[in-house]
Amino acid sequence: MALPLGLDIAVQHLLHRRRQTLVSLLGVSLGVAFFIGISAMMQGFQRDFIARIIDVQPHVIVKDEVRTAPRQPVERVFGDGAVALAGIKPRTETRGIRGARNMLATLEEMDGIHVAPVLSGNLLLRFGNKDLSVNVTGIDPVRERKVTHIEKDLLSGTLDSLYTTSNAIIIGDGVAKKGGIRQGDLISAVSPAGVVLKMKVVGIFSSGITLIDNFDTYVLLKKAQVLQNRPNVINRINIRLDDVEQAAPLAALIERQFGYRSEPWQEQSRNVLGIFVIQNAIMYSTVSAILIVACFGIFNVISTVVFEKTRDIGILKSMGFRDKDVRRIFVMEGLIVGLIGTLIGWAMGWGLIEFMASLDFEMEGFVKAQGFILYRTPRHYIISAAMAIVSATLAAWVPARRASRLNPVDIVRGS
Repeated sequence: MALPLGLDIAVQHLLHRRRQTLVSLLGVSLGVAFFIGISAMMQGFQRDFIARIIDVQPHVIVKDEVRTAPRQPVERVFGDGAVALAGIKPRTETRGIRGARNMLATLEEMDGIHVAPVLSGNLLLRFGNKDLSVNVTGIDPVRERKVTHIEKDLLSGTLDSLYTTSNAIIIGDGVAKKGGIRQGDLISAVSPAGVVLKMKVVGIFSSGITLIDNFDTYVLLKKAQVLQNRPNVINRINIRLDDVEQAAPLAALIERQFGYRSEPWQEQSRNVLGIFVIQNAIMYSTVSAILIVACFGIFNVISTVVFEKTRDIGILKSMGFRDKDVRRIFVMEGLIVGLIGTLIGWAMGWGLIEFMASLDFEMEGFVKAQGFILYRTPRHYIISAAMAIVSATLAAWVPARRASRLNPVDIVRGS
């Protein structure tokens, strides 16, 4: 089956300069392949991390602090005064959420919300000649299992062991490794309040998030209040929602209603999410640079063809080809390179992903993983194709426009 005349001319032009055409195809293919591979790797890590954050941590945390410190009376009355007072100290107040019982009752009446009271603080664990500084969280196991998935993360022991064992503690596997601690060991716990308790390790958990596993421990809420010497006090309320997208609106509502600082999961992980934005910017910049280099190759090929085929362009125009017909021929050349390069790049990208998926190694950073965490989606293939085809077409447009403006009379006279 014969090709349309314009398309046949475009193909012949590309075949005439095979080496340059192959280089341009390789550039487009590499750009598409690297975009697919890097996107799968980076978005796989990002989505896995966000899923673990949502899975491990509460969606909203209410803290015993305010977002903005209240202004001093002298500042409210004489805010624009000519005399400034220095050394003003805020009023000393007992930390903890006031009216916590009423707040818990109000939140529990809302649909799709699960709440758990918490008292968190610092603790020094002593085992043998090793001292470990950790975070201790006093929990109510019945409520806590509805808010976090700590029970699912237990490598050994059960959450109910906090009830059945006197002075029980559950530690992260990072804490256990640093201290050489095993389940069933007795360790000394020293709080900043000076309380010392002998505690038994009844469970070890692994959340997959290094920071949590290396520093977090759990005890009964009442036991944490004894350790911190703060009876009947909680300093945090953990909230889990059926719809995670409602975390930010709910946090704003709680803060307006009760005055305490309420942080949704997006705010808690803001620094890490900001790193993801930088990662994506680097990824798109790298791939764009590869495609730009490929576009220069396409531009060079078509510009050379226009220069070499000047006489042919004059003949075509003398035969009745209009400016847009000539322009279309050379734009088609860029489009052909873009389309074929995209198809080759798709195959290379798929192979790159499968190769990375076959690698098996221990990775520990923000999260713990066994090999690359990859996210496969047709969206990456569609975006890479659009970028490659548009770039190739734009690279062909400038020399195509120049070719369409050539005057056949000037070409014949010049020859």
